[in-house]
Amino acid sequence: MVSSKSAAALPVVVVGAGPVGLAAAARLLERGLKPLVLEAGPAAGTAVRAWGHVRLFSAWSEVVDPAAAKLLAPTGWQQPEGTRYPTGEEWATDYLQPLAEVLGDRVRLRTEVTGVARAGRDRLVDADRTDQPFTVHTRTADGAEGRITARAVIDASGTWSTPGPLGGDGLPAVGEPSAAARISYRIPDLRDPAVRKRYAGRRTAVAGSGASAFTTLALLAELAREVPGTKAVWILRRGLGADTFGGGEADQLPARGALGLRARQAVTDGHAEAVTGFRTAAVETADGQLTLVAEDGRRLEPVDEVVALTGLRPELSVLSELRLGLDERLQAPVALAPLIDPNIHSCGTVYPHGAKELAHPEQNVYIVGMKSYGRATTFLALTGYEQVRSVAAALAGDHEDAARVELTLPETGVCSGGGLTAESAGGQDSSAAAEEDGCCSAPAGTPVRAGGC
Repeated sequence: MVSSKSAAALPVVVVGAGPVGLAAAARLLERGLKPLVLEAGPAAGTAVRAWGHVRLFSAWSEVVDPAAAKLLAPTGWQQPEGTRYPTGEEWATDYLQPLAEVLGDRVRLRTEVTGVARAGRDRLVDADRTDQPFTVHTRTADGAEGRITARAVIDASGTWSTPGPLGGDGLPAVGEPSAAARISYRIPDLRDPAVRKRYAGRRTAVAGSGASAFTTLALLAELAREVPGTKAVWILRRGLGADTFGGGEADQLPARGALGLRARQAVTDGHAEAVTGFRTAAVETADGQLTLVAEDGRRLEPVDEVVALTGLRPELSVLSELRLGLDERLQAPVALAPLIDPNIHSCGTVYPHGAKELAHPEQNVYIVGMKSYGRATTFLALTGYEQVRSVAAALAGDHEDAARVELTLPETGVCSGGGLTAESAGGQDSSAAAEEDGCCSAPAGTPVRAGGC
């Protein structure tokens, strides 16, 4: 058993140095607690940098945490113009990296968390469980293994590393793994000559019905106007409807609405062909091309490449020795799940939530950020910042402030009211959410207007 005095000296381990993880560290410092951020990648915002060519739907004023801004202010850091929309790369280099530098040795890079447990207690053991600190097992880039003792754990590791498969039943389609060289699960960066060559003048299947798919369709349409023969085949698990392309001009995130209109234009102009009600069951490889086969037996004409953008999902194995309370469908905390169910809610109709809704049977463990939403979509950076403000208050013992959750989010202009159908929920994703923002995204060259989440 660890004394209360000894426990108070232990750090709160934060997993992930993305936007929400670093905001958590800033909030913990604000509360007089000791954060220790563990990041598997080589830099702050490693996942964000991976989609650095994509522009956020949220303006700078919505993607900087207030506590982080206060921490940065004494260094002379100037917050970028609030109405401007950053790319992922700008978000990482102009905000996340300076924030990590201010946090200093409270952030450890190239340190992967391989498991979390109660000290000396596996998942089964009840005896004195809540009196034990946590042991966080780590592995550094050079293979060295270690353990860190912590008073609490905040998992802000996101979902970027676990994209959904092409298969319509949630598992990889037959032949999908063996065709991996021709299948991408990310928005292609057509600024890269090698990537551009991969898609130029070729036929590409794009699977998905969310912002990432819209972005990819818009990018390929631009490429098609420059390079004849470039063609996209847009695979949707549902049919085309009034809300397929988002809220358009009615979307309170103007950049997102504009992107949906650009995707629709790609179809109208013939640069993308929509194939509806297609749930992929198999991928056949022949003569250097791929043929997608649906569960109903339909076969598409062969394509050269596939971009599968069918959502993201949480990786939970590192928490397997903890007692989590997760919804069986969404893999989100049970109290949060009904508030974010994509069959009912858009990002703007989600009820504000904090430590209470994020709690688990295992005390002092919180999953925050995009990962807290499990398989649900339309997560916003502002939501994550409010989550960690509340969690930090709870860990500091200020339960009154933890319960005071006040957050107003914009409507999407598309999925409020009746919500999404089960099919559309399975096919949507949020490209910037992958990296923790969840504000969705647009190609870096897309003109945007002021506003955002």
